[in-house]
Amino acid sequence: MTLPPLALYLHIPWCIRKCPYCDFNSHEQKQALPEVSYIDALLEDLNHDLEFVQDRPIHSVFIGGGTPSLFSAQAYDTLFRALRTKLSFSDDCEITLEANPGTFEQEKFEGYRAAGINRLSLGVQSFQDVQLEKLGRIHSSNEAQHAIASAQAVGFDRINVDLMHGLPEQTTRDALDDISRALDSGVSHLSWYQLTIEPNTHFYNAPPTLPVEDTLADIQQAGQRLIAGRGLQQYEVSAYAAPGEESRHNLNYWQFGDYLALGAGAHGKVTRNGSITRYQKTRLPDHYLQRAGSRTAQSQDIAAADLPFEFAMNALRLNHGFALSLFSLRTGLDPTSIMPIIDRLCALELLECRNEQVHCTALGQRYLNDVVAHFLP
Repeated sequence: MTLPPLALYLHIPWCIRKCPYCDFNSHEQKQALPEVSYIDALLEDLNHDLEFVQDRPIHSVFIGGGTPSLFSAQAYDTLFRALRTKLSFSDDCEITLEANPGTFEQEKFEGYRAAGINRLSLGVQSFQDVQLEKLGRIHSSNEAQHAIASAQAVGFDRINVDLMHGLPEQTTRDALDDISRALDSGVSHLSWYQLTIEPNTHFYNAPPTLPVEDTLADIQQAGQRLIAGRGLQQYEVSAYAAPGEESRHNLNYWQFGDYLALGAGAHGKVTRNGSITRYQKTRLPDHYLQRAGSRTAQSQDIAAADLPFEFAMNALRLNHGFALSLFSLRTGLDPTSIMPIIDRLCALELLECRNEQVHCTALGQRYLNDVVAHFLP
């Protein structure tokens, strides 16, 4: 089995306030952030994962949370200087930081740029103050617009804006206004996804009034037309980009690449000794900080019989689908092992397979969010 490209995910688990829809591993921090001790823990954790690298360079890094922009520029400078003594980074490595517009300070973001971070993902969610209040966000619409402009001013030319749709009592007009305001800012990448109510969230226990199904369908169709008309192409379930501006880190996920995981609750996937392993780090920040040595809490090899489903569940998120040769390259299996999945979805007219390239039909595109989960056993 050929080793796939290798990425790195870093999780910063703290935030100022937990949003009512959020089911990520994020924790409100009322005291000073333990930057120094957390970076020490990340680096100690990495020492135990270096065996997964196998002489591969890191081609992308994603710093997620929580709210990673709560950490100082000096903290990231220290972290990346240390990481570069242990890991090799490709010359064009994409290093993305998730940032909350409510934590934006221009001087801090200049420091992020100097530390080597070259892409931002701004969690705007909406440009309407009434919706931001309902979503529990700590920033205003004006602060979101200021954050985008300031990031561009300090040299970030690769910026993603996160937007949600299907918000409480949202109309199609309101949803399109959010898209227009994001694209008017000149960003080259948009993550546009529907609000879903997840267990273990405040919204699950106190559900807001969401748009009815017909309105949700209207928002989806009108929004995709607007985004396409502005020159961004949908390349994944909820991701749209100008040509060449796709998120390299996310593409690595969907193309079944490998990724190291560092930080409280972080998930990783690695290929070694002919097997593919998924693993997770200990979830609670205090436990992660206090634990000595490796912070891996769970680790499991993916059985060969499960690999076709695992691969399809990821690769079918991509609009252009996948080549059967990529399946073999990433799993070491013969293409015949994934054909029962492909044949079933082709029979449902959700997939097409031409010249060993598998992609969704127009009907399949409509169900891209859940085609695998709904139609596979």
